[in-house]
Amino acid sequence: MKIKIFNREIYVCALLAINSICAKSSAEMEKNMKRETTKQRKMKTRIMAWALGMLLLALPACGGETPAAQPDKAASEARSAQTESTEAQSSQTELAETQSAETEAATELSQALPTTDPSGAAIAIPDQVDSVVALAPSICETLVALGVEEKITGYDLQSAGLVGLPEGVPTFDTVNPDIEQLTALAPDMLLVSNLSLYDQEAPYQPLIDAGVCVICVPTSESVEGVRSDIRFLASALRVPEEGERVIAEMDAELARLSDIVSDIPAEEQKSVYFEISPAPYLYSSGSGTYLHELIELAGGRNVLADQSGWLSVEGETVVAANPDVIFTNVNYMDAPVEEILGREGWAGVSAVQNKEVYYIDNMASSLPDQNIVKAVEQMAQALYPERFGEE
Repeated sequence: MKIKIFNREIYVCALLAINSICAKSSAEMEKNMKRETTKQRKMKTRIMAWALGMLLLALPACGGETPAAQPDKAASEARSAQTESTEAQSSQTELAETQSAETEAATELSQALPTTDPSGAAIAIPDQVDSVVALAPSICETLVALGVEEKITGYDLQSAGLVGLPEGVPTFDTVNPDIEQLTALAPDMLLVSNLSLYDQEAPYQPLIDAGVCVICVPTSESVEGVRSDIRFLASALRVPEEGERVIAEMDAELARLSDIVSDIPAEEQKSVYFEISPAPYLYSSGSGTYLHELIELAGGRNVLADQSGWLSVEGETVVAANPDVIFTNVNYMDAPVEEILGREGWAGVSAVQNKEVYYIDNMASSLPDQNIVKAVEQMAQALYPERFGEE
């Protein structure tokens, strides 16, 4: 049933009726006030009750709503207004929260962007990075792993042929790149290693002056350094989640390999000499390098661990160390393993006598990036084939 709006005229009529009744009652009560005080009080009560009853009867008679209906409608309208107000406030709150979340996300992104590169130089990452030139194979491999290879518009000659890199883009010499060509290419970001800064002072200043963000990522000296570099590049290119994914996959593989060889007693670990440059200019690594760490992760013991850094080595030093196993990653000469096995003066070395000389993938062992796991696995399998189901 539809409730009609309260008629003001009915309300006025009711008030007049009450006033008239009350006036008449008051006159009668004054005449009898002195004689019948108690009776007058009772009479007044009856009259007021009767007047109220008349009012209640008069309201429906004038075609209006009952008093009971009016408060219900008012309450309903109040509840409706309150609901609308609550919904409006809720909508405004949601909008404010959304705007706040967007602002916080933008702030976090801005704060997450690095302000210095791994070399310690101050940098300013552009608001948008659509083109990148990378002048180090390890950086190129990491960019591919991060899934941003479509941004690469140029790379170093050594990276040519790496899986995932775009074809038909300019290539540059790592140590002495063509600065004019780089400036003309105008990438948003130029990524170099310390090799690209060799014996030069501010070689990329013209690019910096032209607005290019130049970043140096020096060669890492540890597995933890590799993790740090991956995180840095992922952050600089605004794909931090991809960086964590790449690191997690690398760590999972290292953990798997560690489980296979970690229980080998120290006295049973095989000694290793890892050659990265052949005779007559032997070159290897001591402690404090990522290659030394990879040898240990594979369950080996570096015969040059008492020295530090990358080393020029004398043949007599290796012969005196008498390694159980020799690894080489030399890929610029034919048959590097056979060259070592036939090397003059090395016939008495245990690794040569037992033909325990193995080639390890050059890129995996010489590039400090996530692919080091391949080198660790190759070394571990060569050192302890029985633990990998091989003989």
